[in-house]
Amino acid sequence: MKAATNDFSQENKLGAGGFGPVYRGRLEDGHEIAVKRLSKNSGQGDLEFKNEVLLVAKLQHRNLVRLLGFSIKGNERLLIYEYMQNASLDNFLFDPTKRMFLDWEKRYNIINGVAKGLLYLHEDSRLKIIHRDLKASNVLLDEEMNAKIADFGMAKLFKPDETQGNTNRIVGTYGYMAPEYAMHGQFSVKSDVFSFGVLVLEMITGQKNQHFRNGENIEDLLSFAW
Repeated sequence: MKAATNDFSQENKLGAGGFGPVYRGRLEDGHEIAVKRLSKNSGQGDLEFKNEVLLVAKLQHRNLVRLLGFSIKGNERLLIYEYMQNASLDNFLFDPTKRMFLDWEKRYNIINGVAKGLLYLHEDSRLKIIHRDLKASNVLLDEEMNAKIADFGMAKLFKPDETQGNTNRIVGTYGYMAPEYAMHGQFSVKSDVFSFGVLVLEMITGQKNQHFRNGENIEDLLSFAW
């Protein structure tokens, strides 16, 4: 992985998530990859790392990012994913120049792709999975602008007969969280659907949920929509 990313060089850095930076890499056969390098103080411990590896390895859907491999050596933890040429949705949606490229047809296709990915997680895969951190930066876009859901570090696996879970450890991103989850730690497929609704509002308005501009005022997008 060091060779593939040119020793995790700054030129190959694609961005940084909550748990550490992501690098572009090229294997010896020319295959392009994305390498997520967990920072030592990322907060994503062995449990979340194992969670992401085990869950994503079992998931196969065209609207989910594919995990190609992982590496654990000493305190170095790496996740190797398929490379997504157009990076994350927020790079397009909230950029004054790039957003012009997102016409209504492309926006609809992205929304549709995310919905199909979520449906697979909730109902169609062998596992029932709640993502718990669905947002624009966790939706990646391939060469043809197809949407793929990424980042399963926070995901929770449900048994087939389970409908709701409770936690004292609230994870995710404020603004995308369902109220019952943010306030009481209750999560279910409905929490993901709430986050999806916020994402759809952002797609329609082209504005960030937390920094929505309404005339001269800045308020949150959900209050405005309500």
